[in-house]
Amino acid sequence: MGDTGKEEYKIQSFDTETQQLLKTALKDPSSVDLEKVANIIVDQSLKDSVFSKEAGRICYTIIQVNNMPMMALVNPVYECLFRLAQPDSLKKEEEVDCLVLQLHRIGEQLEKMNSQPMDELFSLLRDGFLLEEGLSSLSQLLLLEIIEFRAADWKMTDAAQKYYYSEVTD
Repeated sequence: MGDTGKEEYKIQSFDTETQQLLKTALKDPSSVDLEKVANIIVDQSLKDSVFSKEAGRICYTIIQVNNMPMMALVNPVYECLFRLAQPDSLKKEEEVDCLVLQLHRIGEQLEKMNSQPMDELFSLLRDGFLLEEGLSSLSQLLLLEIIEFRAADWKMTDAAQKYYYSEVTD
């Protein structure tokens, strides 16, 4: 378990019962309903964007302690990604950046666990890229890059690397 048991998490905004559930999940994930924990974390993250970073830390710790991917998180994670793929979110560069970053990190694993929502998500992203007016050039570039990344089996081709990141390295 390492240092994770010593870390403090910002869960004071929850009622006492929920705080206890989260503390138990952090110590012994197999003793709680992980789907319930996941839904609590996702609901709070959607209400309070500041909590999102903390939510990521909590989920990461639970996964490390549990020593396996959290199947219970697949659907709530998809829900968050779908929220970030809505037209109003696609018009905000920081939300597109967050969406693309998460897809780079966990997209392949999510798709392996459940590919149908990933197909639907990428249909939204493709339509947003092609049809949505008012997207910044950075948002369009990020969307195109993640669409090509998935099309290349979640790998960055040399040509794509050069196209998307050559100005960054020059």
